[in-house]
Amino acid sequence: MKVIVDLEACQGYACCMIEAPEVFDLDESAGKATVLEEAPPEERREQVEAAVRNCPARAISLENG
Repeated sequence: MKVIVDLEACQGYACCMIEAPEVFDLDESAGKATVLEEAPPEERREQVEAAVRNCPARAISLENG
């Protein structure tokens, strides 16, 4: 799986950090999410999918592969 954050859509709500703190962080200077692990291991899938579902700006997506 590959994690993608649309920085144009991201509003910096940090919900992704709450759901998957090993995968996401917040760039405080830009006020946007950053991806710490672009290709997280499969055991983090549930957390990453929760981050995708709970992003108010719908700025996170997953590519399988």
